[in-house]
Amino acid sequence: MPEEVASNLYRIVVPLPDNPLKEINSYVITSGDRNLVIDTGMNRPECQEVLEAGLESLDVDLKRTDFIATHLHADHQGLISTLMTSSSKIYMGSLDSPSFRNNNDTWSKDGFMGDYARRSGFPVADLEASMQNHPGFKYSSAMNIDYIDLHEGDCFDVGEYHLEVIDTPGHTDGHICLYDADHKLFISGDHVLGDITPNIATWSDDADPLADYINSLQKVSQLEVDKCLPGHRSLIADFYERIDQLTKHHRERANEVLDILKQGNMSAYDIAARMTWSIRAKSWDDFPVMQRWFATGETIAHVIYLERQNLLHREVVEDLTIFESEKSVRL
Repeated sequence: MPEEVASNLYRIVVPLPDNPLKEINSYVITSGDRNLVIDTGMNRPECQEVLEAGLESLDVDLKRTDFIATHLHADHQGLISTLMTSSSKIYMGSLDSPSFRNNNDTWSKDGFMGDYARRSGFPVADLEASMQNHPGFKYSSAMNIDYIDLHEGDCFDVGEYHLEVIDTPGHTDGHICLYDADHKLFISGDHVLGDITPNIATWSDDADPLADYINSLQKVSQLEVDKCLPGHRSLIADFYERIDQLTKHHRERANEVLDILKQGNMSAYDIAARMTWSIRAKSWDDFPVMQRWFATGETIAHVIYLERQNLLHREVVEDLTIFESEKSVRL
């Protein structure tokens, strides 16, 4: 059942079966005029059943309801096309929304992600399974949505709330959060999570998502926040302490990469195989293929972050990207 976390603002905990994330928080603001749903869960019957039941218990009229996806991942936008009506307005950050207007080969082992993964050492034999079993491919929206683009400073007035859009790139390029200064309320999507750390990953050399993420953490730390509502798991009791913990976590991860490279030069996939992960498995080879995929993508983000600080460098050997660090450096 929905939990009222603030006046006329409710959390519906939507399950994510067979997924390490376990669940997602969908937030619903009700008013006498229009309602707002922020994030929805994946396009799966198990998610739809729980979310629709929660909305019904709140007497939410979908014909008077708009939707915001904090970012493009399927667990945050997968059900929007199922729930929206012809009168709904649908919003997403301006750097994420084009993914739903452009047809591309993202989910092909021969597309840009598959090609980058192969050059990063990801086993070719596992590429197709990684692409076809990725939740972003399997459980995304049932149809393309022409999202209304959101930009820094855009505002929504819903009932008693005045929500301002805060650009927070890192987890995705176009990730946004929502902030109500009067209520000191921050809806953080996957930018600030309490019980787990957001996955900061990339399959491209074009950006530095970890640097973006750390800068975005510093940016939102300047806001006055009493209540932080994250996209997953528990509500966050101490917003500023959690930001400090997340910043420290990524510094430690980056130093772990540098320590691993003291053993010798290696690909991002081989670095990931030697890093410390919370998943329960006897060895790297026992990781489910999707967890190896996510771990490798996160390792690449840390490698690029270090590379752009001139703490390591790369060379290409027979189309495989190999990294080398200065033997004594640390952040």
